[in-house]
Amino acid sequence: MKKILVLGGTGAMGKHLVQLLASRGDQVSVTTRESRPPLGNIEFIQGNAKDLNFLEIILTREWDAIIDFMVYKTSEFELYAPKFLAATKQYLFLSSARVYAHSEQPIQENFPRLLDCSNDSTFLETDEYSLAKARQEDILIKSTLKNWTIIRPYITYSEQRLQLGVLEKEAWLYRAIKGRTIVFSEEIASKLTTLTYGFDVARAMVALICEPRAYAQTYHIMQSQAVSWASILNIYLDVLEEHLGKRPKVLFLNMVKFSRCKSAEYQIKYDRLFDRRFDNTKISDFVDVNSFSSVHQGLIHSVKEFLNNPNFTSIDWRSEAVKDRFSKEFTNLAELPSWKQKLKYLLVRFFNF
Repeated sequence: MKKILVLGGTGAMGKHLVQLLASRGDQVSVTTRESRPPLGNIEFIQGNAKDLNFLEIILTREWDAIIDFMVYKTSEFELYAPKFLAATKQYLFLSSARVYAHSEQPIQENFPRLLDCSNDSTFLETDEYSLAKARQEDILIKSTLKNWTIIRPYITYSEQRLQLGVLEKEAWLYRAIKGRTIVFSEEIASKLTTLTYGFDVARAMVALICEPRAYAQTYHIMQSQAVSWASILNIYLDVLEEHLGKRPKVLFLNMVKFSRCKSAEYQIKYDRLFDRRFDNTKISDFVDVNSFSSVHQGLIHSVKEFLNNPNFTSIDWRSEAVKDRFSKEFTNLAELPSWKQKLKYLLVRFFNF
């Protein structure tokens, strides 16, 4: 039985990972902001995983592996990384395939990263997600300790996370369920992407845990199939048409207009406007990548499961007002939780405030 600490393991990959580890008999401890009772051999440790005092307490325990899903500023990670490496036999760092520069060929783990080859000085001055992950990878690589494993998944989906380009489900699926038009980018729709079911990513991660061959190594974990965002959208629309009894409308905007709906300049410019295809040969030494769910099957399953019990987090009502202005629609004000938000919505929707 291994003792495993999971930092921030409640997302598309983390929930599956925790269950897989527990089912094989490991003692799993998961950090959480909320108090939660234990579930069998799963322990929930309440606290802020970015709080140094909290971390130092839990890192005094002996861990066979630490799996880190947290998102840090690079300045934070410089402080935390030595502590993580010293506290465990293996530290698994969740990076991202967003670190890569554009490539016409399927990307391998040693291909250039944006941090290494970008000429955009303004971009490089930021700690944007793709740059932060690359810088934090470098901190591990330069460390004297080599008990780390870097994992680079790309876009993962699950029954609770369903992305469309840069839009989370709250920004497109919510509109469709409410009978309003999905607003999307025509440029992003034409690009190739790679989506992988969170359960499959978790399976591969489990195979790397406490595996000496994985120390001081970097791995892609994603499926082989690349499809266009337009194809992803059509899968979503097919399921929604069956569920709602009618096919949701879609309005495609050029990038200038779409950027008013979603502010994600660098994510769009240096990722979603690239064709993203990956070589996953390296991870196939540990898991059968051919057993991963196809995009078509996996998304249909995930969307149907979500629609059986829909649960949306907070909605960006300003963004919704902009979309309504472009689609010439109107959101029922009863959906907005406060008068302040209703007023803001009206100002943006009718006066472009």
